[in-house]
Amino acid sequence: MGKRREARERAVQFLFQYDLNPPENLDEALAHFWESQRQPALEADKGKATWGERPTLPPPDASEMAVRLFADPLIRGAVQHRDAIDEEIRKYAKNWELHRMAAVDRNILRLAIYEMNYREDIPPIVSINEAVDIAKKFSTQDSGKFVNGVLDKVKSELMRPARIVT
Repeated sequence: MGKRREARERAVQFLFQYDLNPPENLDEALAHFWESQRQPALEADKGKATWGERPTLPPPDASEMAVRLFADPLIRGAVQHRDAIDEEIRKYAKNWELHRMAAVDRNILRLAIYEMNYREDIPPIVSINEAVDIAKKFSTQDSGKFVNGVLDKVKSELMRPARIVT
């Protein structure tokens, strides 16, 4: 899996957590999230998963840093623009109340709409394709279609090309 895909998956995981249990301090929550993402992997690799023991974590390697460097701005942007993004979801998700959507789908949409509206370095079609694939992986059978339908409507009103970086 590519680093950007992994970063988007991690961003969706954080946004899901944030959605269900909003932290008081985003910076602390992100630091805890990234540490928790490393801990199980390191313990599994070393075979030292001992009850109650917390091994000292080495600094993140280049691969982990690449994921985090791409994911952090996505997370922060989606959180910062959440109200505007939610209005857009409401606009295009006809007959769906935001709180009744699957939480995974809602946060996948938030991430993709953030990318489409605020990240001109990412072509909208890439955001859509990534969101659909992540929805298929982490949500229901029909989530890919649902996410694609909403994001296609968002794309139709964008004032920039869907396939190239502006």
